[in-house]
Amino acid sequence: METKIWIIGSSSGIGLELVKLCLQSNYKVIASSRNAKNSKELLQLKLIYSQQLELLNIDVSSNENVSKSVDEVFHIFDNLDICFFNAGVYESMSIEQWNISNFESMINTNYLGAVRVLKPLVNYLEKQKKEARIILNASLSSYFGLPYGGAYSASKAALVNLSQSIQPELLRKNIYVQIVNHGFVKTRLTAKNDFDMPQLMLPNIAAKKIFEQLNKPYKFEISFPFILSKFLRLISLVPYKLSFFITKKFLK
Repeated sequence: METKIWIIGSSSGIGLELVKLCLQSNYKVIASSRNAKNSKELLQLKLIYSQQLELLNIDVSSNENVSKSVDEVFHIFDNLDICFFNAGVYESMSIEQWNISNFESMINTNYLGAVRVLKPLVNYLEKQKKEARIILNASLSSYFGLPYGGAYSASKAALVNLSQSIQPELLRKNIYVQIVNHGFVKTRLTAKNDFDMPQLMLPNIAAKKIFEQLNKPYKFEISFPFILSKFLRLISLVPYKLSFFITKKFLK
């Protein structure tokens, strides 16, 4: 039986690599991004996998566009097994560099973008006669706010909190929501960082770790790499006096 997946945020990085892995495993894929139909990489894949891959533009900042995009997905596929939400923007800023538009952009895409997709998507998925998964790409930074990353980690923490909130409701509808909390991945976004990134991963490695979970028994959180995830989880659990003693060492 064919697995049908919709990957939102698929023109580069983890999303693009996940598209490749799914196609290689004979999944039927809808690849979406703001300019998916003009993406050189996705168009090349379309030439190779013409019967498996569909390209669909989506603007997750627009309520109307998202609603139309979800309708189009279920026009292409009569049902859906997996939706992977990977749309995201990122800026690292000190307080002196704060720009309210950057805060708004990250909340609008990383968090509200997912909210816009979830409402119409769930309406379709709950009518299916089979279970489905919604996977939301968050970040290990959601565990604890780190210097210069507050705007980004706040948007991801909101996404995680929302997922925790809706998990019991969606489970009753046979929809399994999952979050991915991953560390630093070498992409155009992290290229903006001017600090050392421990356990920096290539996008294909991160995508492989996510792909490996698609056919495994359900668990709410997918997290990696191991050492960094355990370190940041520990920071979130110890008393603030100790956690702030640790995080202040990250200041430039």
